[in-house]
Amino acid sequence: MAIRLSPPARHDGSLGITDEEFDHDRAGVLTRLRAEGDIDFGPAVLDPAHIGDIRGSLGTISLRDRAPRRTWWRRLLTFAIIMGPGIIVMTGDNDAGGVQTYTEAGQHYGNSMMWVLAALFVVLFAAQEMVTRLGAVTGVGHARLIRERFGLFWNIFSVGDLFVLNFLTLLTEFIGVNFALAYFGVSKTISIPIAAVMLFTFAATGNFRRWERFMLTFVAGSLVFIPCFFLARPQIGPIARGFVPGVQGGVTGTAILVIVAIVGTTVAPWQLFFQQSNILDKRISPRWLQYERADTLFGCIITTVAAGGMIAFAAFALNRTRAYGPSANYADSGWFNDAIRATLGSTAGTLAAIMLLVAAVLGAGAVSLSTSYAFGDSFGQKHSLHRTVRTAPVFYFAYGGQIVMASLVVLLASSAVLGTLTQWVQVLAGILLPSAILFLVLLCNDKTILGPWVNKTWQNVVDFTIIGVLIVLSMILVVTTLFTSVNAKALTEVLFAASAAAVLVIGAPVMIRSKRRRIAAGGSADRLADVRQLDRSTWRMPPLDQLPKPVMSPLRMAGLLLLRGYLIASVLLITIKIFSNFIH
Repeated sequence: MAIRLSPPARHDGSLGITDEEFDHDRAGVLTRLRAEGDIDFGPAVLDPAHIGDIRGSLGTISLRDRAPRRTWWRRLLTFAIIMGPGIIVMTGDNDAGGVQTYTEAGQHYGNSMMWVLAALFVVLFAAQEMVTRLGAVTGVGHARLIRERFGLFWNIFSVGDLFVLNFLTLLTEFIGVNFALAYFGVSKTISIPIAAVMLFTFAATGNFRRWERFMLTFVAGSLVFIPCFFLARPQIGPIARGFVPGVQGGVTGTAILVIVAIVGTTVAPWQLFFQQSNILDKRISPRWLQYERADTLFGCIITTVAAGGMIAFAAFALNRTRAYGPSANYADSGWFNDAIRATLGSTAGTLAAIMLLVAAVLGAGAVSLSTSYAFGDSFGQKHSLHRTVRTAPVFYFAYGGQIVMASLVVLLASSAVLGTLTQWVQVLAGILLPSAILFLVLLCNDKTILGPWVNKTWQNVVDFTIIGVLIVLSMILVVTTLFTSVNAKALTEVLFAASAAAVLVIGAPVMIRSKRRRIAAGGSADRLADVRQLDRSTWRMPPLDQLPKPVMSPLRMAGLLLLRGYLIASVLLITIKIFSNFIH
C-alpha cells in the first residue's frame, strides 16, 4: 500500500500548465510556484515532468511537503519513498559483466582481490555522492551540464564515449541473459527477444513508479548471492586475508587486467549519467538530499558486499579444485554455471544461473536508460519516465533502438565471441573512467552551478587521488598488454612512486601559488570564502541561459587534451589487442 506523508500537491506533478507554457516562461513559472507554496525547485529545471510529487515505489511525498522529520519512524518512511536511484544504480552495477568479472577473479586468484573492492567502495561513494549533489541542486542532467560548462566539443567526446561503451555494456547484459537461460535449455532465439520486450514494456508505460518497482524487484532478486555464498562453504580466514593488498600468484599483466576489469565493472561511467538524471526524474530536490545520500551509501554497501560474495563463491568453489582448478581456463558465464553444478551440485548451479539472469536484466534496464537520458540531455529532447511514448518519442526511440540493436548482435554472434567480449568491455570502462570522474570533479568545483554545495578541499584531494590511481592502473595495463615481457610488479612500483613524487613536486606548488594569487587579488586565502555565507537551503543553480560563460585556462585545456589523447590511444591499443585475440 502506498504511503503519503502529506496532502497532495495542487498540481499533482503536472503543474497545471502545458509544456509550451512552461518552456515559454520557465523561470517565471518556477518563481511563482516557489512563492506560492515554498516549492523546493530551482529555476534551471528544463522539463515540467521533473517537477511534482515524488512518486516512489513505496509511497508519495507531496511537492509542497515541508514538514520536519522529528521521529525515526517518519525518517524511515521518507527514506523508503526516496530510496531508488542510489540502490538501483549500485546493484545495477553488479551486472552480467560484473558477475563474470568477480567470479573469474575468484576462480583464478581466490580471495586475494578483496582489498580491491574495499578500495573501490571509497571510489564508488565519492563519485556517486558528487552526482547526487549535481542532480538535486542543478535540476539538469549530467550530459547537459558538460555541454553547458565545457562546450559542444567536450560534450561530443564525453557522450560519444558513453554511447559506445554503453552499447557494448548492453551487449554483455544480453549475453548474460543468453548464458543464464541456456543453462535451463532455453534458446537465445527465445530468451533474448523476451528480455528485450520486457525491458521496453516496463519503461514505456509513462509511469515512473511502475518502472521503479520493476527494478527494485530485481534488486531484491540480486540477494540470491547470499545462498550461493554459503553453498560454497566459505571460511573467514582466507576472506580476511584477502583484504591485505596482494595477488595470489604475484602481480602479473593478467592480474592487472583483472583488477582494471574489476574497477570498470564496479565504477562505470554510465552510473554518473544514470543517477543524476534518475534523481531529476524522481523529482528529488535538495530538501531530500540527505535521504538520497543515504540511498547511495546503502547501495554502495550492498553492491560491495555482493561483489565480495561473488568472488568468495567462486574462490571456495573453484579455486584449486581438481575438477575446475587453475588449469581450467574461465571461458564465460555459461562455463561458470556448468562448473558450479559439477562442483557443488545442481542447486548451486541453478542459483548461479539465476544470479546471472537477475544481474543481466537489472544492468540492461539501468544502462539503456542511462543512454536515453544522456541522449535527451544532449539534444534538448523531453526525457522522463513520467512521459509516454507519445509525449517523448525521441527518448523512447533511443531507448528501444539500442535494445533492438544489442539483441540482434547477440542473436547473430557466436558464443565464443560473446564470452570473450564481456571482460574486455569492463576493461575499456576502467580505462575511460578517469576522464568521466575528472569532468565530474570539475563540475563539482564550479561555484556557478553548485554555489555553497561545491567540493571542499579534502574532497578534491580524495577525488584527484582516485583519478591519479586509475590513470596509473590504465598505464600499467597498456604497457603490460603491449610488452608482455615487462615485469608487471616492478612497473607498478615505479609508476606509483613516480606519481607520488609528481604530486609533491607539481601539485603542492600549484596549490600554494593559487592561494597566493587569491590573496594578491584582494581575496581570501580560503577559496570557498565567497560561497560559505550562502544559504544551502535556498540556493539553486540559475537558468542555464543566465550562467556566465566558464573560463577555460590554458593549463586546464592542455590537461584535458592530454588526458583525452592518452585515453583514446589506450582504448585504440586495447581494441587492437581484443581483435587480435579474436583472430587467433
